[in-house]
Amino acid sequence: QVRLTESGGGLVQAGDSLRLSCAVSGRTVSCLGMAWFRQAPGKEREFIAAISWSGGTAVDADSDKGRFTLSRDNAKNTVFLQIESLKPEDKSVYYCAADVDQKVAPSYLENNYDYWGPGTQVTVSS
Repeated sequence: QVRLTESGGGLVQAGDSLRLSCAVSGRTVSCLGMAWFRQAPGKEREFIAAISWSGGTAVDADSDKGRFTLSRDNAKNTVFLQIESLKPEDKSVYYCAADVDQKVAPSYLENNYDYWGPGTQVTVSS
């Protein structure tokens, strides 16, 4: 059983940076494919970034997602999402997800992920 716990969200001002954390228990993070998604009020959940078990990374092709950086700390069994230059439209619940299949490439597909955290709320004031 894999358990994911996100943290680091909160109320920030536009232009600030934020680092979200996803602590993994029950499995070694370097054996998992991991991803970050977000869901804004009234919208569908959307992909942000992913990392394969072997360390390959992918970020959504939306140019605005260039402000997002996913990283992994194997020693802490944690993945992070760094967000730069936050905007009010970044207000969302941010979720991390884990894929136990060791796929070659990182996946942007929600259905490929077996475990999800409860999410952490990010609110950005203008």
